Amino acid sequence: MNAPRADRQLAQIAEVLSMARAAGIDVWLRGGWAMDFFLGEVTRDHGDIDWFAWARGAAAPAEGLRGLGYRPVPGPPADLQLDFAENGLDSGFTLLDTDSDRDGDGHGRVVVAGGPWAGTPWPDGMLDAEPGRIGDLVAPIVAPVVQIEIKRMMPVRDPARPRRTKDAEDIARLGAALRAAD
Repeated sequence: MNAPRADRQLAQIAEVLSMARAAGIDVWLRGGWAMDFFLGEVTRDHGDIDWFAWARGAAAPAEGLRGLGYRPVPGPPADLQLDFAENGLDSGFTLLDTDSDRDGDGHGRVVVAGGPWAGTPWPDGMLDAEPGRIGDLVAPIVAPVVQIEIKRMMPVRDPARPRRTKDAEDIARLGAALRAAD
């Protein structure tokens, strides 16, 4: 594991969370870092930091990140994801929206905000997890059961993206932790 990179990524996560809190922006860790915050430890080297953020008002996090010295980098369509780099580290913000299918609380389902899958629902309960923690750093995370579902379904939903070894390992780690918690 690349400890110096992990330390820099944790510092960057703290910086993004601080900026988001100050600006009233909701963000959630997803992917490998969400798993690590759920487990309470860094389990592997991470190539980047994956986030979810709301598409409505996406200019606010983009502006906040640029103010911190992050630079936008080319990536998926801007209505789907915003990618940034800072100090040699990459962060991607996948954008979320809600649809008009209301639940009992009057909220729409969380859906993909843009791109070819715009309007596709994300799994129910995705944003309902308790925050995760590594040391003193606390972060909103994607629900662990949903993390498993996303990793399992990725090759089905997007055949161009086969399941990676690290995804299978993450599924096993999350599953074991959830079983141990029951």
